Amino acid sequence: MITADDLIGQIRAYNPSTNAKSIREAYCFCRDMHEGQLRHSGELYYTHPVEVASLLAGQYLDDASIITALLHDTIEDTKASFADIERLFNREIAELVDGVTKLTNLQLSSTVTKQAENFRKLIMATSKDVRVTLVKLADRLHNMRTIRAMTPTKQEQKARETMDIYAPLAGRMGMHWLREELEDLSFQVLNPEGRQSIIRRFIKLQNETDDVVEKINADLLHEMAKANIAVEVYGRAKKPYSIWRKMQTKQLSFSRLSDIYGFRVIVENETDCYSALGLIHQRWHSVPGRFKDYISQPKSNGYRSIHTTVSGRNARRVEVQIRTKAMHQVAEKGAAATWSYRDGERVKNPFALDPSDWIASLTERFSSEGDHGEFLEAVKLELYTDQVFCFTPKGEVIKLPRGATPIDFAYAIHTRIGSACVSAKVDGIRVPLWTRLRNGQSVQIITAEGQTPPANWIDIAATGRAKTAIRRSLREADREKFINLGREFARVAFGNVNKKATDRALSTAAKHFGLPSAEELLARLGSAEIAAREVVSELYPDLKIRDVNEVDSARSVIGLGSDQKFDHADCCHPLPGERIVGITFRGQGVVVHTIDCNNLQHYEKQMDRWLDLHWRDGQHAATHPARIQITIRNGAGVMGRICTLIGDQSANIADMHFVDRKPDYFKLIIDLELRDVSQLHMVLTALEAENDVAEVCRHRDPDLGIDIASFNDE
Repeated sequence: MITADDLIGQIRAYNPSTNAKSIREAYCFCRDMHEGQLRHSGELYYTHPVEVASLLAGQYLDDASIITALLHDTIEDTKASFADIERLFNREIAELVDGVTKLTNLQLSSTVTKQAENFRKLIMATSKDVRVTLVKLADRLHNMRTIRAMTPTKQEQKARETMDIYAPLAGRMGMHWLREELEDLSFQVLNPEGRQSIIRRFIKLQNETDDVVEKINADLLHEMAKANIAVEVYGRAKKPYSIWRKMQTKQLSFSRLSDIYGFRVIVENETDCYSALGLIHQRWHSVPGRFKDYISQPKSNGYRSIHTTVSGRNARRVEVQIRTKAMHQVAEKGAAATWSYRDGERVKNPFALDPSDWIASLTERFSSEGDHGEFLEAVKLELYTDQVFCFTPKGEVIKLPRGATPIDFAYAIHTRIGSACVSAKVDGIRVPLWTRLRNGQSVQIITAEGQTPPANWIDIAATGRAKTAIRRSLREADREKFINLGREFARVAFGNVNKKATDRALSTAAKHFGLPSAEELLARLGSAEIAAREVVSELYPDLKIRDVNEVDSARSVIGLGSDQKFDHADCCHPLPGERIVGITFRGQGVVVHTIDCNNLQHYEKQMDRWLDLHWRDGQHAATHPARIQITIRNGAGVMGRICTLIGDQSANIADMHFVDRKPDYFKLIIDLELRDVSQLHMVLTALEAENDVAEVCRHRDPDLGIDIASFNDE
């Protein structure tokens, strides 16, 4: 257990002028306020904020950040108030603690809504003081280090949230060590088999290659010494999750991955960076297309470095990062470098960037009354992206995420230009709007008066800004149609539980979803942004209770091991009542196919991976996915009647999208959630009997299952 003296000693090591009296008072206040509270592990609760404070002290942060860490749960979990903290300490610390505090009294039952509102509050507080996020990230890190004390359900929830939001947020703040640890801790919870598999592969590789890291370190030091360049070299194997992510994105097995080792070359100045690069490329062959200069074009979080991949010792590919000491500090500490102290003085790092500009852009685009789902999506898109730099015809630089299109470029300039975009020129050549932009390209947007964004732009756009603007435009253009369709969805969903979709009920549901009116809720229902069953569950949560005789969805398949989980194959969507077979994937679990699925031919020579499975007897929950393709007449009210027919069979519509639109007919694919195959037949029969339905059939797409075949090489 860390005592007050231990913490003060840790701070004094880098800040001799620290206010030890205030630190001690905060420590004692934290201990007294949390008296009698225990963590899930059985430890005294106050040990948690003390550990968080110690983490921040390890980053050499100021006294206010340390005190905030000690007090960060007092407003949320104890009788202490904002006024108490302001009186005992000061207003600055009270506002920091309030910024970290979650909104615990929200009258919202939706988990997504709560998550969005709490994260919005964090972003708003961070726009005023970035230290709020530094404390929150340290808080999340300690919670993840001690996550095993939580229930399995809670572990998965926290790990998923960390992987989706907090790990990329740490990366966006430039704190790469923190991002990597959060990702690895989440990976342990979400996919322990996959992580262990990679670790075993690493051990085997090290035994085969001896100590390749030390040998390459020595090679690099030798080359730099010959040129009289003062240098520090660090080498390491990449983290398990980093390897796993690369395997997924590149569709490669472990044995086919090349750059699993990374090296950092730390020099004195920028000139030496480029000199070191030349020496490395002279000594080893560079890999084409694997060179990035983030010194001349820094990342938005202040990160500067030269990245290159070379074919090193024994022809093994290795990634080398070259940077100065000042750049290295920012690469390690990120936003924390702005607030770091050494010998009692704030460190003045010329490369450290305050992320307030990025945060301010988010707060401008999303008011307190904005849409929760859109806000979270936009934030996630902003967090996850690597960047490309493109130029306007006037030479101005526009920063966009990798994979961005001219549509994103247009919306980045101005929403009005994005909505009016009709075509684009890249480096003077006209290109389709779905073209992926690359670094250094010059982009010219061509607009037309009266143009509005079509629906398929949502799939083309890569930025949250563009997607949000497109959705808003579509809702406004087709608002009346979506409201009518949403009203029909609501009527059917409420009717299935013997309730009526009254104006009062819809207004109440809208309030729970954080929407301004019942009309807006109906519009979201009609545009499939909100599912009707979610609205019913929001108002009548008791109706979600499963029948005691209903088969548990997680245990609906017989033939699996006690620790095995299964997923429905996307290619054939097996349903209870159909003959099924399972295919095992190392680190992935089991994928269940129908016995007649065409993709099973990929595994005919690997019969050891086949499992004989069958569905458990009894009534299954309506959670099994299925897909139908339907061609309907283009007429008023037809879509509503189709949805009613599906609802009459107690089937839930999970999603739908149009495949083809003609003046007379629409062809669309509808995703359903069903109990079993007999319910599917009931739906198909009911639709086939409808006069406005030209054709209806079950839809299967073998191409959706081909990607999994990449694991065959393992």
